[in-house]
Amino acid sequence: MITKSLLQTLVPLVDDLARELPDGERYRRLLEAVRALLPCDAAALLRLDGGWLLPLAVDGLSHDTLGRRFKVSEHPRLQQLLEAPGPTRFPPDSPLPDPYDGLIEGVQLEVHDCMGCPVLLGDTPWGVLTLDALDKERFSSVDLADLQAFASLAAATVSVVQRMAGLAQQFEAEHARAESYRALAEEHPAPTLIGQSPAHQRLLADIATVGNSDLTVLITGETGVGKELVAQALHAASPRASRPLISLNCAALPESLVESELFGHVRGAFSGAVADRRGKFELADGGTLFLDEVGELSLSVQAKLLRVLQGGQLQRLGSDREHRVDVRVIAATNRDLAQEVRAGRYRADFYHRLSVYPLPVPPLCERGHDVLLLAGHFLELNRSRLGLGSLRLDADAQAALLAHRWPGNVRELEHLIARSALKAMQGAAPRARIVSLTAAHLDLGAQTATVDMPADTTPPVDLRTSLDDHQRQRIADSLQRHQGNWASVARELGLHRANLVRLAGRLGLRKQ
Repeated sequence: MITKSLLQTLVPLVDDLARELPDGERYRRLLEAVRALLPCDAAALLRLDGGWLLPLAVDGLSHDTLGRRFKVSEHPRLQQLLEAPGPTRFPPDSPLPDPYDGLIEGVQLEVHDCMGCPVLLGDTPWGVLTLDALDKERFSSVDLADLQAFASLAAATVSVVQRMAGLAQQFEAEHARAESYRALAEEHPAPTLIGQSPAHQRLLADIATVGNSDLTVLITGETGVGKELVAQALHAASPRASRPLISLNCAALPESLVESELFGHVRGAFSGAVADRRGKFELADGGTLFLDEVGELSLSVQAKLLRVLQGGQLQRLGSDREHRVDVRVIAATNRDLAQEVRAGRYRADFYHRLSVYPLPVPPLCERGHDVLLLAGHFLELNRSRLGLGSLRLDADAQAALLAHRWPGNVRELEHLIARSALKAMQGAAPRARIVSLTAAHLDLGAQTATVDMPADTTPPVDLRTSLDDHQRQRIADSLQRHQGNWASVARELGLHRANLVRLAGRLGLRKQ
């Protein structure tokens, strides 16, 4: 039965639940109300953390109590309170030691009367509420139902605190993520993957499929196809997008420095190591590490990298101490690593660990009219950079771009547009509003396939033979790019895998 005095004490605390207060103030008011209603010299609210009870608020106990940690197994009274179904009062002559002996504020006396109650969130013990008195029989007249009411209110207070803390953490996380995205957008524009060709659409589909995972990805493709841009898109599509993306060009470092760059080093590890230094793996902890030109790594470094990929453990150069990291690895190469493995120049186990999800990037020559879309992108960048009103392509320039074989892929196109824009601007009228690029400005010359090539003097062949030769060459080229992966070849060529296998068998590329 709730008495009038108890009700008058509880109502302000219930009102507090709807107010915005610091956590410590909520707990302080709760204990203050407990001491006002129940005759005690001290009260405490403790939270269970594993096998320990941590004081969150105390009233009447010395301030240093807040810094103490009570191991439940070493304090039988606290253990009994946690395991009890409701309020418990210990007899004044109980032989069980009291954890607050000598801690009552202002005195160094033993506690003589003690009671408490578990604080439950649902059916789960969250902690305990304790009351202590220096005088025997102080709690003999206390109605344990009153203490239970305070324990229930303590549980409600804790629940409110936890929910508000959860909302605050969620808001802070979302705000931090938004700020991170905003900063990244200002400093590093979002990855731009431009194209409409079937080959490009398949690439985007693969990025969407594997991006939202932690699988290790091996990006393959010719030099200049944009493998680093694909790695950025994979990172942006992953749950790690708000964490760092750290890049390392494995071909740009001397063999002697690769291990230090990857794993870090300690002071004195080698000549010139004057201080401890974190490696790329530690810098990327929680995020993504992009290893470009991974085919250039030596066998010894591959062996050490394999251990990190398998267990997430690494050692800085010159140290025996292990560090654990949580890193997603994305690698890229323009080499045929399967062939490197067969030649004994690459570890098979490391290759298979890298190529959990092989992701081939199609060359520009297989992307058809995407070359014009990309050219438009680079034209706009150069228009802004050069301060021009408009920068465009003439019809003959478009035809030249479409006819070119693009051995240097997208990077070649980017540099070509930048170079040609300067030439066109120099030849344009002063203050011209529109500057046009012509085939002459592009100056693709003999690299461009044109209709002016010498006549073919080879004997004529029938259409079926010509078509078979073309299909055989396309499939063979794709097989080489995808390192013999028939599923990837089927996706690139837009065929069902079973149909591709049958066609390859008829063309002599696979045993039937």
